[in-house]
This record gives sequence, structure tokens and C-alpha cells, in this order.
Amino acid sequence: MDVLKVCLIGAGRAGNLHITSLVKYTPHVKVVAIVDPFGEALQGTAEQFGIPGRFASLEIALEKSKFDAVVITTPTPTHKPLAIMAAERGKHVFLEKPMALTLQECDQIIAAVQHAGVFLQLGFMRRFDPEFTAAAERIQAGEIGRPMMIKSLTHGPGLPPPWARDLRTSNGMLAEVNSHDWDTVRWLMGSNLERVYTEVANFKGPSRNVDTPNFYDNVLVNIRFEGGGLGCISGICPCGYGYDARVEIVGESGIMQIGELKGQAIVVCTNRDQGLTIPIYRTWPERFSQAYIQEMHHFAECVLSETPPRVGGEDGRWALAGVLAGTKSFLEERPVYLREVFEVAQI
Repeated sequence: MDVLKVCLIGAGRAGNLHITSLVKYTPHVKVVAIVDPFGEALQGTAEQFGIPGRFASLEIALEKSKFDAVVITTPTPTHKPLAIMAAERGKHVFLEKPMALTLQECDQIIAAVQHAGVFLQLGFMRRFDPEFTAAAERIQAGEIGRPMMIKSLTHGPGLPPPWARDLRTSNGMLAEVNSHDWDTVRWLMGSNLERVYTEVANFKGPSRNVDTPNFYDNVLVNIRFEGGGLGCISGICPCGYGYDARVEIVGESGIMQIGELKGQAIVVCTNRDQGLTIPIYRTWPERFSQAYIQEMHHFAECVLSETPPRVGGEDGRWALAGVLAGTKSFLEERPVYLREVFEVAQI
């Protein structure tokens, strides 16, 4: 295979971001089809990027177009059926986070890709961000000694759409906003999660007329890892000030910090009343622009070279397990061991 032919499923914000990376920055890739049930979004994205295949469903695309892989950027409840359908037809799968709604769905996706002999890559773009990958290499090299504690935060600027903030359709902010944190802390600590305790609060929901059951816009999770280390995840959405993603790791012989609040190396001072002005990141595509390009590069290279991706189904499953344990913790107001959610998955 000299050229990887891709079908993009989902023409929304995330879909536009990924198709930009594929069309403009990823060699040996050709996007030949787009799937979206909403005609306006489908036609708009297809026209913008000159994509010939335009379909309302994956079923129709599979019948009328030839491609090697799919990039799935649709809402979480659709991930399992789309990923399984693509895998069963021999298509490699790039799947955005969160992987699915339940661990059972994760297991079904993993089983489908393994049975079909195709690759599955999860959309954990921080694993491809230059700062995060450099930090991971330096931690693994022992620069700060054995990690003892990790703190990861993701604060988003806007209120998530109704489906994304509802526990019944998305597992809420811990999944839709903080999935990257769950993956990051496990990755950089080099250890699986053992126990979590979650506190949530709802500060801005009433003023925005949010009546979703169990809605929260602030969350704090304390974590114990199997290796004995400690962790913390902070989530706020909407935070109001911009997009913020930072991590701090304390090792036995040092500390490492990844990311910073300011978005550009520019400082402006115009008058005494205003003081210093420093630009910050406003959106997640801006903060992780290189990471999104690199993860598409990695997916294409893996398929073309027949090499398994370095972030796959097991990583997506562990991130979701953290989400489910964290949600169970705040609903039941107690610490929750990860084994509890794994046991439920086996029933």
C-alpha cells in the first residue's frame, strides 16, 4: 500500500481538525470520503477540502467507496457501532476519545479489531505533543527519579453541549473533558490506577439554565496508583479564561512541569492600570496543534508500515475505567477501587 485512503466519520469541530491534519500535513494519505448525517456539515466540509465521497452513513460509504481506514470523531454513544462496523469490513480505525460508554463496549471494540486483524489507535493526542513526549522520555530516563506524585489539569473555556454533560449519554465532564488527564497520569506515572476519590461542584450551571441531573462544572479527583504513587486530576468547564492543560510530576530527586498558562512568548505593557498583558491559549486546537498533526502522522505510518500504534484499545479502556470509578465515587460519596468497575464489566 503506497497511499492510505481514509474515510472521515463526523464533519464537526474535531472532524475538521483531523481532516486538516490529514489533507494538509500528512504525506501518503488521501481522504476519499466523509460521513455525516447532517447534510449542511457534510457538504460544507467536503466542499472545503474537495472530498468526492459524501455519505449520510457509514453503511452507504462502505458500499459505494473504497478506503483503507476510518477516522471516527462522532459523539461517544456512536463509537462502538461505528468502530465495529469498520473493523468487520477490514478497515483500520482511528477512534477519538472517550473510547466508549462502558468497559463492555471497549472490550467489544478491541475484540472486533483483533478478530479482523486491523489496527486501532485512540485519539490521545498528548502522547504526540512535543512537550509531553519529551517529558515522558526524560522521566523514563530517570532524570527526576522515580515518580511519586502527578497533578494533571484540563480547564475548558465553554459549556459542553447537552449530550456531553449528561451522565446518561457521555459519562460527563470526567470523560469528555478529562479523558486526556486519565491517560496522561497513567502514562507518565508508568503505573495503573488502583483507587480514586472524587469531589464535584456546580458553580455556573444555574446561571446558564443547566438542569441536567448530576451536572457539575468543577471536579477534583485524588488517585492512588498500583505502584504506590499519588495523583490528582482537576477539571473545570466552563472555566471562562481560556484553554488550560498542564501537568506536574514530582519524582524522588526532582520535579518536572509540562505546559504553561501563557500561549505565546509575548509580553505587552501599555499603561500602569492595565499592567502586563500575556496572551493565553483560547482553544484546545490551538494548544495542541502539533500534537493533532503528529497523531495523524503516526496512524498513517503505522498502517502503511504494518506497525501497531503506540496508543491503543487497552489505553482507552484504562482511561474509561478511571472515568467510571471517578463517577461512581462522587455519586456514592466514597473512595472507589478500580477493581470494582472491572468486576461490573465481567458480569
